[in-house]
Amino acid sequence: MKKIFGLFFILFLSCVSALAQIAEPFHWKTKISDTGKKQKEIVLSVEIDPGWHLYGLDIPEGGPLATSFVFEKLKGVRLDGKVFSDSKLITHYDNLFSMNLSWYENSARFKQKLVVTDPDGFSISGYVKYMGCNDESCLPPTEYPFSFSQKASGAKVVQNETTEPADSTIGLFKPVVTAAATTETVDLWRPVVDKLHAYGNKGITSDTSVWLIFLYGFLGGLLALMTPCVWPMIPLTVSFFLKRSQSRRKAIAHAFIYGLAIIVIYLALGLLITGFFGASALNDLSTNAVFNLLFFGLLVLFAVSFFGAFELVLPSSWSTRLDNKADQTSGLISIFFMAFTLSLVSFSCTGPIIGTLLVQAATMGNLFGPAVGMFGFAFALAIPFALFALFPSWLHQMPKSGSWLNVVKVVLGFLELALAFKFFSVADLAYGWHLLDREVFLVIWIVIFALLGFYLLGKLKLPHDSDPDHISVPRLLIAILSFSFALYMVPGLWGAPLKSISAFAPPLSTQDFNLYKNEVHAKFDDYEAGMAYAAKNNKPVMIDFSGFGCVNCRKMEASVWIDPKVKQLLENDYVLITLFVDDKTPLPEVITVNESGKTRKLRTIGDKWSYLQRVKFGANAQPFYVLLNAKGEPVGPSYAYDENVDQFVRFLENGLSEFRKAQK
Repeated sequence: MKKIFGLFFILFLSCVSALAQIAEPFHWKTKISDTGKKQKEIVLSVEIDPGWHLYGLDIPEGGPLATSFVFEKLKGVRLDGKVFSDSKLITHYDNLFSMNLSWYENSARFKQKLVVTDPDGFSISGYVKYMGCNDESCLPPTEYPFSFSQKASGAKVVQNETTEPADSTIGLFKPVVTAAATTETVDLWRPVVDKLHAYGNKGITSDTSVWLIFLYGFLGGLLALMTPCVWPMIPLTVSFFLKRSQSRRKAIAHAFIYGLAIIVIYLALGLLITGFFGASALNDLSTNAVFNLLFFGLLVLFAVSFFGAFELVLPSSWSTRLDNKADQTSGLISIFFMAFTLSLVSFSCTGPIIGTLLVQAATMGNLFGPAVGMFGFAFALAIPFALFALFPSWLHQMPKSGSWLNVVKVVLGFLELALAFKFFSVADLAYGWHLLDREVFLVIWIVIFALLGFYLLGKLKLPHDSDPDHISVPRLLIAILSFSFALYMVPGLWGAPLKSISAFAPPLSTQDFNLYKNEVHAKFDDYEAGMAYAAKNNKPVMIDFSGFGCVNCRKMEASVWIDPKVKQLLENDYVLITLFVDDKTPLPEVITVNESGKTRKLRTIGDKWSYLQRVKFGANAQPFYVLLNAKGEPVGPSYAYDENVDQFVRFLENGLSEFRKAQK
């Protein structure tokens, strides 16, 4: 348990460090030297700022991240043994982790011996992955890339210390063709953030996303209150606070602290995820095939458990130990342990809700999105528990758990099963598998919600159900809604847009049989190709930064773009370029860029378009719309998620007016 708390603590320090944007305290240098006729040695040395330490090569399991070396490419050479260090290693017993930890201070040097098989032409590339801390904070895991090559002219070392200006683009620039069919040197990747701000761009994406994420989190917290894992914690809470002899003033203070402790625990989780991964990495993770398929499997597992096939709970010893700890301690610590017990015991039911919330926050691209979402979730969850801690007598007025709670559990199982296919769909779209196209997705949802309706009417029985004497009015009303929703989706099999579920269903473009012809499709999915076409035809450009996993992107396409006026402007007056920032298609060649002083590698098409959005426009969320002329300069402010059709029309018309004014 101490190791778990220790790892949590050090990762929490990492997130604080990342959010504070601490300067890089580790300064790497690389070189390669001859040690024999066909032997060479790579030497990677690092200077460490005072007060900081770099973890060693061998850290026990359950501790912080050890320094490691990854060799991605070896041509004409092979490794001789493992990486080793001849620097002084400090070993210290860490009470937090209950283990011996080793690290380097001031400086360190690492060596890797090589056997050369092609002396006239070899190349090596890879990276160092490391983590370091000082007494106050830790850096998140960081990579330092290195590469070496040997040609006839001699060895060349490519280091991370580049002389190129920050935010440079290497291998990205392509000239555009003007209307006069002459080649004009125009840097389409040059940043235009200041020009966007001059048009009144106020970063609407972040502000809108924050409130939406908080709302999603709050609704998720209210939903979690109805789960069978959270409900039994209410009597436990009341029992705990009844044992405490206290005045009314103390009762109010302790109830407030209890609610605050719940919020702090979940908020710390959100900050931890934000600081450890960052918004961009979360966005990448949200469309990663392994992650989405894993989450799909977990949701299916939870759904089957809720249906009654088996009971899925965390080990009882965990909650029992924490509960005993809460009883044995006194004061604020015992209240914190009680809040932690609530979080732990309820996780088997709240886990799917929390995971879905974090993925949704990641796709909205806000840096603090996961933390804001978790705050909303915890706030909704904390309110009733704080009130029950304040007024234990309310317990007697609550409905007792029974068959109705099992019905809630099964209904949540149906909803989780439906939601699971959303995650499978994201992976399917990002990687182009075409296993779950729109009509297949709709058929699955129609069947799920039809079966839910039959279950609520008592026509479908599951293992833990009891025979009801009658169908209650709430069950009847929810059954009607479920059947209505299933019937509502049926026209979608022939191409109806189904605006209410456009955020969840795959786009219309994936449907084989489609009688609906009003949707808008981008003419280009490549930035340079679209800009060249716009230059030849003397038209303005609207770039749509989108994502396969972007919920709000689908909403805009289904509710705003299909408006006749919007459709006419996008198809006739603009060149529409849609760039998917989560497209996992590999680039023909890996592109190396320097962003904010750090060398990065763009490996997929999505990496390339995400880099373009960050560097050129200073944004990271989707949807993100920007209007440009053929030189890549803005002709109006940017636009984010807002389903107001009239406002979007004004956005397009104002950009068109600015473009024509500049032409005159």
